[in-house]
Amino acid sequence: MFSVQRRPPRTRRATSRLAAAGGAALVAAATAGCGALSPGSVTEMNDEINLTSTMMQSGESIPDIYTCEGEGISPTLQWSGLPDDDVTESLALVVDAPEEATVFWVLYGLDPQTAELRQNTVPQPGEQGVNSEGESSYDPPCYAEDGADEIRFTLYALDSEVELSDDASLEESLGAIADRAIARGSLSVTNGPS
Repeated sequence: MFSVQRRPPRTRRATSRLAAAGGAALVAAATAGCGALSPGSVTEMNDEINLTSTMMQSGESIPDIYTCEGEGISPTLQWSGLPDDDVTESLALVVDAPEEATVFWVLYGLDPQTAELRQNTVPQPGEQGVNSEGESSYDPPCYAEDGADEIRFTLYALDSEVELSDDASLEESLGAIADRAIARGSLSVTNGPS
């Protein structure tokens, strides 16, 4: 495993950056709803993956350490309830703010035999896709003014490996995950001071 690089604190950037890049509508559609990546998906998706964290509780504020107001590192996550080994070939994680159509982190190519993502690491095997800022890293969320924005961590079980080029766009990454997703589980926290 290797550490995710820390970035200096920043202020919330306007979400119009996605519109300027022509990706806002696609990202909003890809991450809208109950953790579904693709609104046009005809396959029923199993929601039985249990995604938890020893450092965060569902419905509560995200701890400062995982935001741009703190250290800006990625959190610890644990999961169980994956589909059988004979159908799950890999895992992917998408961290987003669905109300803002902002994606903070994309991980794919994770080994389905793993059951945990350690704080501030990317497991091996594992690849980082680009986020809404166009960077292949964890982009820590910043507090929303009203403190009510949802930050959603969604783990996807995939029926095949995701193979993307190094310069694949966010839309390509989300599309590849959506095409292979057979099950998911989410953990949602709020984005505001605790």
